[in-house]
Amino acid sequence: MTRAITILTENFADWETALFNSTARLYYGVYTQFATQGGQPVTSSGGMLVTPQLALEEIALDELDLLMVCGGSSWQSGKAPDVSALLRAARARNIVLAGICDGTRVLAQAGVLDNVRHTSNGADNLATTGYAGAALYQDVAWAVADQGVITAPGTAPVSFTREVLRSLGIADDNLHAYLAMHGAEHGQPA
Repeated sequence: MTRAITILTENFADWETALFNSTARLYYGVYTQFATQGGQPVTSSGGMLVTPQLALEEIALDELDLLMVCGGSSWQSGKAPDVSALLRAARARNIVLAGICDGTRVLAQAGVLDNVRHTSNGADNLATTGYAGAALYQDVAWAVADQGVITAPGTAPVSFTREVLRSLGIADDNLHAYLAMHGAEHGQPA
């Protein structure tokens, strides 16, 4: 069974990873879990209270297929947990890594974006992270996948979902139709 963990913080952007988690869990049988610092409940930017299944400190990389960082204002507040070592360890094990919105900043700070094509909310969003991958930045409005790393601006949850699922080997006509339906509002291909 495919296993995915989404990292959440206080004020996480609830729309950014919701489509992936719902689609993956309901239609493709992916075992999805959520993790926060200390396993504490967090409230999204939209006011949704989430009680996670595990603490960041308890994440075991054995048998994990995807580690995803949801964006949110906490990543730039100085109050977010440092997950750099966890992300580097996951990358060393070839676990798919994904970050959307300010989740891309977290990947950059960990050095994950130094050698892969990537995107974010804008190049300036990553400039202050100290990462060495600026030359590989893609100035696009949709998700970018490269070598098992998926990044997207916060406005691209549909293409983010598509690229994360593809990176896990999940792609079929039903998924294409489903994502086309969600992406139609934005005029983006699925």
